[in-house]
Amino acid sequence: MSEHPLQLRAAYSVCRHIARSAAKNFYYGFLLLPHRKRDALSAVYAFMRRADDISDDPSLPAEQRRQKLEEWMKALREVADGGRTDDPVLFALADSQKRFNIPLALLERLVKGTEMDVPGGAVVPLQYETFNQLYDYCYHVASVVGLVCIRIFGYRDARAEKLAEEVGVAFQLTNILRDVKEDADLGRVYLPREDFERFGIEVDALTNEAARASLRPLLEFEALRARGYYRAAEELVPLIDEDSRAALGTLVEIYRRLLEKIIARDYDVFGERVRLSAAEKLRVMAQAFLRSR
Repeated sequence: MSEHPLQLRAAYSVCRHIARSAAKNFYYGFLLLPHRKRDALSAVYAFMRRADDISDDPSLPAEQRRQKLEEWMKALREVADGGRTDDPVLFALADSQKRFNIPLALLERLVKGTEMDVPGGAVVPLQYETFNQLYDYCYHVASVVGLVCIRIFGYRDARAEKLAEEVGVAFQLTNILRDVKEDADLGRVYLPREDFERFGIEVDALTNEAARASLRPLLEFEALRARGYYRAAEELVPLIDEDSRAALGTLVEIYRRLLEKIIARDYDVFGERVRLSAAEKLRVMAQAFLRSR
């Protein structure tokens, strides 16, 4: 990669633009990283974004989406093995993968996670029977991202890997709670069937406005489960390199505040979308920066 410095700089610039445009929460953490780490995370995000766009493309049949995801991963393997590419995202990610020693197996699991959302993929219609199955989904779509991130952040203690996995689960459970209505409208139910049965709730309550009040104990149960996984962050942040702690702290606090907003709303996730304003995110970023000094 080093013999094409201008092409590489241009490739990273493309990835930064993608991250700045699409990473509504993650980009605030990126801003607190040293330049080379920020570029690497932008390349990872751009790679993930492309995979997500393929898996969610309604213009393509499910089988064609899965085929394109396999082609996307195959293209990365070829570039990582020294092959040439005109794709700036693959060019930048292959450079970051080598620079930060990111196992290709992790990136393959990430693509597998996006495939789990393709209709006709892991579960159709999409609903997980047990929390163990949901945990596996969260691992592939979120924990794997965390495991890639800590390789860019830097760490020496192997305990960081399990902690990053659990923080990823916390993030994804938060996303699932926030997006429960939107997902149900798309025929995706991530909350486990065993938990509906635990509270004697029918799954169709998600799309039945008159029955939504019955969902409160289920949503509370899942929110408290997510809150428990956030505790892993308290141990994880001190284990990563000092120059990356503020970035990780920002990401954790943004997602944790999303969860706390859901709880403060008494689990009303069917009206206005739960979000943090840009001003709130900037305050979180500033506080994380000051704590890291």
